[in-house]
Amino acid sequence: MAPLSAGAAAAAWAAVRARAVAPALTAAVWACLAMSAMLLLEAACMSLVSLVAVRLLRLRPERRFKWEPMTGALEGGEADVEDPAGRCEFPMVLVQIPMYNEKEVYKLSIGAVCALTWPPDRIIIQVLDDSTDPIIKELVELECQEWASKKIDIKYEIRNNRKGYKAGALKKGMEHVYAQQCEFVAIFDADFQPESDFLLKTIPFLVHNPKIALVQTRWKFVNYDACLMTRIQKMSLDYHFKVEQESGSFMHAFFGFNGTAGVWRVSAINESGGWKDRTTVEDMDLAVRACLKEWEFLYVGDIRVKSELPSTFKAYRHQQHRWTCGAANLFRKMGWEIVTNKGVSIWKKWHLLYSFLFVRRVIAPILTFLFYCVVIPLSAMVPEVHIPVWGLVYIPTAITIMNAIRNPGSLHLMPFWILFENVMSMHRMRAALTGLLETAHVNDWVVTEKVGDVVKDDFEVPLLEPLKPTECVERIYIPELLLALYLLICASYDYVLGSQTYFMYIYLQALAFIVLGFGFVGMKTPCS
Repeated sequence: MAPLSAGAAAAAWAAVRARAVAPALTAAVWACLAMSAMLLLEAACMSLVSLVAVRLLRLRPERRFKWEPMTGALEGGEADVEDPAGRCEFPMVLVQIPMYNEKEVYKLSIGAVCALTWPPDRIIIQVLDDSTDPIIKELVELECQEWASKKIDIKYEIRNNRKGYKAGALKKGMEHVYAQQCEFVAIFDADFQPESDFLLKTIPFLVHNPKIALVQTRWKFVNYDACLMTRIQKMSLDYHFKVEQESGSFMHAFFGFNGTAGVWRVSAINESGGWKDRTTVEDMDLAVRACLKEWEFLYVGDIRVKSELPSTFKAYRHQQHRWTCGAANLFRKMGWEIVTNKGVSIWKKWHLLYSFLFVRRVIAPILTFLFYCVVIPLSAMVPEVHIPVWGLVYIPTAITIMNAIRNPGSLHLMPFWILFENVMSMHRMRAALTGLLETAHVNDWVVTEKVGDVVKDDFEVPLLEPLKPTECVERIYIPELLLALYLLICASYDYVLGSQTYFMYIYLQALAFIVLGFGFVGMKTPCS
């Protein structure tokens, strides 16, 4: 049989396009447009609340909730814990530091927590060390012993196994007799360094407002300027705190616990069922269950705690998989429980199920990849499919502007942020589907790598730090390169044979996938 001519091949492709590809792609386009509208409404609502209520009207937490400074002795001897009205001014506070092989940062977090200003007889510091490296375990234990010799009440706790990972460690830590005597518990991951007045600023909200279960503070990043990737992360997390957390705190007295840099009321944890390890987002799990028990949450953005951003692409991918997969899996596990709960209003159920879990944790990661990295590029090869300009341009532009408003100092990085987030959406979508379907990797937990003071050793770090693939094969990411090939085909078709509508955008996105696929992003670290 003679081979098909170029004209015959084009005619065959046109026939297949019209009969099979175009109808399916049209359905996908309208599904994506519907999801885009849902995401836009959610983002607009949160942005409006955070801007008007919190910024313009200046309804700070201190104006909405009772807050009075703590009274009594702070240094030397026992605290004067009883005021004339008989109230306990300095309650017992437990500070937990869960860690796992944190050689680079353990001294930073332990030192910062031991420097917290609080009566020494009213605070217990608990280092929950799940390290598997015996050398690191010994170093952490020696550090705890050194602080104990300075009359700091610090406990070094280990387990025989890592069951439940962080949730298991926190749960085990709360079972100790001394921990059960504490009224509040502050939690800091191993790379977090609170200021000395952290408890003096947060505990009063809990003492004077008995309905509040959690006071969450904001993260401050010590290495945000290490490379372009950390700057982009800062933009996303700043939006999360300034918009999502602030609006949730103001409108619903609920938001997702960030897992660290927060203070819990112990009775709220116990009433909500304690820590559970059924997902990789034990913090969000506890927050949702506490909300169903009608506890209230408060976000205080003026209190900031130093922390470290993942500075390698590998570490960031692992972190995003854990966060995205766990949240989607929590939606699967708690959806029906939220619907059937009789303790909260329909309004709060709607917020939990639709806004907080479905739109933000399921729709957002799936839509970003499906629409901007699959559907739009493919539509360049299928002229029968038309994407309305409002869905193609207006909606993503509006969402980008809402992010840019809260990150005015990073406007010049917005194009990089868009391209990078689109690349990461591939991993987030895969993680979301893993959580929804509960496939084999649903409970994968990889601790985010940290570098600690190493970041400070080199200030002259370019925005893009090249990593040579020959140094380590694992720095070549095949999925990114395959997507880049797909995008290059779509862009080239649009430029040569198509309407030349999308090729410039698709070429730029393909370049982003190539850059990340070959590991030319993040900081250079030795191969593990």
